[in-house]
Amino acid sequence: MKIILKEDIANLGYKDDVVEVKSGYGRNYLIPTGKAVIASPSALKQLAEDQRQRAHKLAKIKADAEALAASLADVKLTIGAKTSSTGTIFGSVNAIQIAEALQKAGFDIDRKIIVIKNPVKEVGEYTATLNLHKEVAVEIPFEVVSE
Repeated sequence: MKIILKEDIANLGYKDDVVEVKSGYGRNYLIPTGKAVIASPSALKQLAEDQRQRAHKLAKIKADAEALAASLADVKLTIGAKTSSTGTIFGSVNAIQIAEALQKAGFDIDRKIIVIKNPVKEVGEYTATLNLHKEVAVEIPFEVVSE
C-alpha cells in the first residue's frame, strides 16, 4: 500500500515522502494516528502543489542545517560517567547525555535526531550521528571518561 507521510518516521521516511508499507501497518497504525494518508491520485496532486510552494522554505531549512553542520564539524565532546575499576560504565551513555553536552557547548540540538549505533558501555572514544535534515547528517566524536 502506498502512503504519504505527514511527519518524519525513523527507519521509514521523512515528511511528504511517498513510501510503500504493508497494508496492516498503514491502516492500523500510520493512518489512524495521523502520521500518514493514503497516496490517492488527488492526494499526490495536492502533495506536488504543496512541495512546489514550499521549495523556497525547504531550501532555507537545508541551508540552515548545512551551516549548523559546518559549525559542529570540529566539536569534540567529553562525557563523564560513573565507572567500575575495570572501566565499565554503570548504565550507558545515551542521546540525552550527548544532547546535554552539546547544550553546554552552546548548541541546542534535539535528542531525537541523535543516533548512536552501538551501546556505549565502556570508557573510550565513540561517534554519534546527528540527522539535521534528510540530506544533512554530521558525525560528532565524543569521549567517555571516568568521573
